Amino acid sequence: MVWAVAFDWGDGLIARRMKGRTGHDRVFGGQLDILIDIVSYGVTPAILLMSYGGFDPLFLVGAFIMIAASGIRLSYFSTYGLAGGTHYTGLALDNNSLIMVFVFSFETLFCTAAFTPILYATGLILAALNVSSRIKTPKLSGNPINVYLLGTYTVLITGIFGWKLI
Repeated sequence: MVWAVAFDWGDGLIARRMKGRTGHDRVFGGQLDILIDIVSYGVTPAILLMSYGGFDPLFLVGAFIMIAASGIRLSYFSTYGLAGGTHYTGLALDNNSLIMVFVFSFETLFCTAAFTPILYATGLILAALNVSSRIKTPKLSGNPINVYLLGTYTVLITGIFGWKLI
């Protein structure tokens, strides 16, 4: 999930630097980015929640809320764009993956019965923050420094999860 964020941020930087890109290319790329965002930041965390909950119907409710909030968040952004040109209204969806992966790194400290509600609550809290109109979060992905920080986080978190496999 964290690699999806890294590639999402990186492809935007590359696309904006491409020479000869037309307005149609820009619109097509923007729509494709929204589709990829809903899968990466809405559907994937929902599947993680469902699978961790053993596909119990109770987890279907949380998964639905997460996907619905992602769809609403992306629809709002597609319609209204950035607030003031620099901030998202609500928590940007890419933060969902970054936070879920961070929370999941503590999974081994808890038994499954204790960690499952933590993961469920995290997903619901993130969904609520995604659609909150009172929260303004800065756009981090356009800044190359933030992309390097994300790259460092991605490598670090990959190392942590890789170490757990040994």
